[in-house]
Amino acid sequence: MFYALRNLFALLGVAAVALAIYAAMKMQPMMQTMEKFDPRAMEVYSEMAEKLMQTGNSAEATVWKVPVEEGLTAEEVEETMRFVANEHNIKNVGELPLSKQVEAMTGESYRFLKIYMFCNALTAAKMLEYNDAYSAYLPCRISMVEDKQGKLWLYSLNMDAMIYGGLPLPAELKEEAQNVKRIIQDIMNRGAAGDF
Repeated sequence: MFYALRNLFALLGVAAVALAIYAAMKMQPMMQTMEKFDPRAMEVYSEMAEKLMQTGNSAEATVWKVPVEEGLTAEEVEETMRFVANEHNIKNVGELPLSKQVEAMTGESYRFLKIYMFCNALTAAKMLEYNDAYSAYLPCRISMVEDKQGKLWLYSLNMDAMIYGGLPLPAELKEEAQNVKRIIQDIMNRGAAGDF
């Protein structure tokens, strides 16, 4: 019995070592690629994974979410966001009043839902010159959503994966992308606070 257990444990040990070697060989190319990524890439993906584990929702893991201060109306938030965008010289290139469209189609009232689109065409062009896939991120969108309890929230796509999630962007492009990120966050934060 003792020899059988010893042999079983030895076999398990050999299997574990073989599995570890196999996993290391499979992971090696991925690890070599990851070493070339932006230094913040792992931090960005770790934060996303943490949010995903907390919420169980991939959309929640990839957005910024800011609560609108109590007492502010949607119109006041809109006015502030437009003011802040203008201050930063980023264009409001469109608005989609989705709640009004839902109401028109159903004949029933619907909670507030509107999408605001902001863009700096020259920055957008630079992103496209780098990679056409960035077109999916254009224009920058901020959604104002009334939740089911009646509270207003601002949402936008978290740009960190776009900026830091892969191979480092060229320095000038990275600086432009970081600036757009700062502008969108400023529009959201000041809009949510009614801060002209």
